[in-house]
Amino acid sequence: MFAASSIGESLHDAKEYGFDVTVNGFSWKKIKDARDAYILRLNKIYESNITKESVPWIHGTATFEDKNTVVVDGERYTAKKILIATGSTPVRPEFPGGEHTINSDDFFGLEEQPKKVAVLGGGYIGVEIAGIFNGLGSDVTVIIRKNAVLHGFDSTIREVLMDEMRTAGVKFQVDSQVCRVEKDAATGQKTVVVKHEGQEVALPGFDIVLSALGRGPNTQDLGLSKIGVNVDSRGFVIADEYQNTSVEGIYALGDIIGHHELTPVAIAAGRRLANRLYGGDATCKLDYSFVPTVVFSHPTIGTVGYTEEDARAKFGTENIKVYSTKFTNMYYGVLTRKSKTAMKLVCLLPTEKVIGLHTIGKDSDEMLQGFAVAVKMGATKADFDNTVAIHPTAGEEFVTMR
Repeated sequence: MFAASSIGESLHDAKEYGFDVTVNGFSWKKIKDARDAYILRLNKIYESNITKESVPWIHGTATFEDKNTVVVDGERYTAKKILIATGSTPVRPEFPGGEHTINSDDFFGLEEQPKKVAVLGGGYIGVEIAGIFNGLGSDVTVIIRKNAVLHGFDSTIREVLMDEMRTAGVKFQVDSQVCRVEKDAATGQKTVVVKHEGQEVALPGFDIVLSALGRGPNTQDLGLSKIGVNVDSRGFVIADEYQNTSVEGIYALGDIIGHHELTPVAIAAGRRLANRLYGGDATCKLDYSFVPTVVFSHPTIGTVGYTEEDARAKFGTENIKVYSTKFTNMYYGVLTRKSKTAMKLVCLLPTEKVIGLHTIGKDSDEMLQGFAVAVKMGATKADFDNTVAIHPTAGEEFVTMR
């Protein structure tokens, strides 16, 4: 869906690149059907691979009977080691009218493109879906409790993203707490009522209201309390650096542990746990530091390591040196439409070891992986400077910053 939205943007740019292009419309149903068929093929490939490895595949909900036994549809299964990797699901809003909202799972079930959309929340999912809808032509309003999206990201990234989204046509209702969602029985349209600066404000006329207010762990029916597996106040399983829970022989990883909620992180942790338990490496574990991540917003974001704010708080301002740049990507050179790229290196003195790298702009998603390797290996600013720039690319800015 991100790719479809990006193609929509490129089609608008095509004329200024000399192409005689007329866009006659966009079929939401066509991309939905193609997307769903692609995912179904992937599902079958995964199931086929499991079958080829002779792994029993049991469909059902498992509940712990004791620390070595789970029950699924009345059948008992025992093991010396059990891994909990049940993931998370979108949190359903608790405010009045929450039943009139959809979530990110429901988004993929939409049969038609809504004309006017409210997105509640400014995290990963909120900004990604807002960008998709906007790029495909929907009227989008993002409603957030704070004054900026992507809480916890570097301030430069957050500021540039909001500026770029506003320029692209996304509207923001900031510093606003959702009070309720009302649905018109005749038209089906929704009104979001928020509290802003102490007053209730009604935002009417939405075809859908998408709630992206976070995700919760799938732990409710597992029977964890019965066997003594500790969870935090939100219900996420507490696991140590080796994925051990509070019960010997029971492990947990992925979204269920409540941090670094990314598919590649779960895969990496699972591989290392398997190697520790069955591969003979008793010390094998995932290092959760310097995990790179990308936000498929418009424009995309790539980030690894400390934000400038976190680095100054942890190491002291006097021990941090920051290099940054902003520029317009060459792609936009001949276009009326402009979009900024911003980059930042956060370095720890005295060696200027790069402990944070942040970028927002065209192709930031593809750019990050290689730089993440360098940061993970402990590269310094001098190492970056000693690398020859690839010209003309956006990525060369990381090795030419002064």
